[in-house]
Amino acid sequence: QVQLVESGGGLVQTGGSLRLSCAASGFSFDHYAMGWFRQAPGKDTEGVACISNIDGATDIADSVKGRFTVSRDDAAKSVYLQMNNLKPEDTAVYLCAAKAELYVGGHQCSNYEYWGKGTQVTVSS
Repeated sequence: QVQLVESGGGLVQTGGSLRLSCAASGFSFDHYAMGWFRQAPGKDTEGVACISNIDGATDIADSVKGRFTVSRDDAAKSVYLQMNNLKPEDTAVYLCAAKAELYVGGHQCSNYEYWGKGTQVTVSS
C-alpha cells in the first residue's frame, strides 16, 4: 500500500523558513520521481518543486525559484522541501506526490500518480 506522509508545516512570519518532509512507503522509492504541490483556497493545485530519481534534476515553479529547494534521500525514502524567505502568498496546503519516472525528464510537475494528505503552511504578514 502506497503511503506518503508529510510533516513540518506550521505558522511562520514573512521572511521565515520551514522544512517540509515526506516519508514514503509501499513502492520502490528510487524508481519514482517525487514532487511537492500546493493548494491555496480558491486556487488551482500548483506544482512547486519536483525531483528526478534518475539524475536528480529538478523542476521548480517560477513563483518559488531562488527561495525553495527540493531534495531527496533514497536510503531514507524521503523527500524534502526547504522553504526560505516565505511570503504570505505561499500560504497553502502542501502535498507530497510520486510517479514512476520512465525516462529522463519525466520528473516534471505534472501527471503525478500518488498523493499524500498534505501539511498546512501559513505565512503571516
